[in-house]
Amino acid sequence: MELIKVEIWSDIRCPFCYLGKRRFEKALEQFPDKEHVTVEWRSFQLDPYQVTHPALSVYDHLAEKKGISREQAVQMHEQISLQAQQLGIVYNFDKAIVANSFNAHRLSHLAKTFNVEDAIQESLFKAYFTDGINISDIDSLVMLGKELGIPGEVSQAMLQSEDFTDNILLDENYARELGINAVPFFLFNENLSVRGAQKPESFLQALLKCRDVAASPDEKAKTYFFRNL
Repeated sequence: MELIKVEIWSDIRCPFCYLGKRRFEKALEQFPDKEHVTVEWRSFQLDPYQVTHPALSVYDHLAEKKGISREQAVQMHEQISLQAQQLGIVYNFDKAIVANSFNAHRLSHLAKTFNVEDAIQESLFKAYFTDGINISDIDSLVMLGKELGIPGEVSQAMLQSEDFTDNILLDENYARELGINAVPFFLFNENLSVRGAQKPESFLQALLKCRDVAASPDEKAKTYFFRNL
């Protein structure tokens, strides 16, 4: 069968993006032709102007941004943590560092050239949500890259330059062209989409539909562009 390409727009600081990644993976485990699926991660910054602020609590940050009380912010994070636990993810929001995700996205693009794109996404999510690592800090990002085989001097040089800035802008411009204004967003073979951290069943349905289209000339003639599953 033909390859199924899945493009995923996400932000490292987005808790639902981590949930979406894990739910998509669960669907992929159930898909009988998973060896024919390729995944491409695309950058999307929820707040490109976010200032890195290690001393600021994520609860206080959300409360100020949303105009809610700190107690409400804590409750919202607790609800997300419960969803994460069901997927085997640990969210330590008490340790999370409010940080700009721009450098982390650049590291992700570098990781593509070393064929560890998916692994670096998992590593970055875990660094931010579980380990309380500053995902804007160059030394921390170099360490994460080294753990996956990216030479430290390569990551260091890249992060001290403007490399991969255009890649992020291209991903975000593409998102705007497609009308994407929230993440996670999953695009299957450029014509089927799943918006948000849906249940694994939705992702599996999209994969099966793509397989049917690839196998049937009649199905190929139909248009499913941006049909939300």
